[in-house]
Amino acid sequence: MKISHYSFGNIVIDGHTYTSDVIIYPDRVNPSWWRKEGHLLQIEDLADIMIAKPSVLIIGTGASGLMKVPGKTLEYLKSNGVEVHIHDTKKAAELYNMIASQKPAIAALHLTC
Repeated sequence: MKISHYSFGNIVIDGHTYTSDVIIYPDRVNPSWWRKEGHLLQIEDLADIMIAKPSVLIIGTGASGLMKVPGKTLEYLKSNGVEVHIHDTKKAAELYNMIASQKPAIAALHLTC
């Protein structure tokens, strides 16, 4: 999977355009990622991701970085052996392309705010 474009509310992954928050798995895209609270990433929001047993998770917090990742969520990921990178979504998309070209990675990207 490769991200070829990201702008506020819009992302192009492998030639397909998405306009809602996404999770990019090594073999597929979940085009409708919703969180219990839109701008707060909680442990329960990661259930499907954790089933995939990621070694690397890149979190995009939005164009302005408004989605927050609480300490307890970060600790949960790290305690499960997940390498976590948290950035605004533009930087997260760039990092995803770099890491995913070398090893399996998952990206959870908030496209707005």
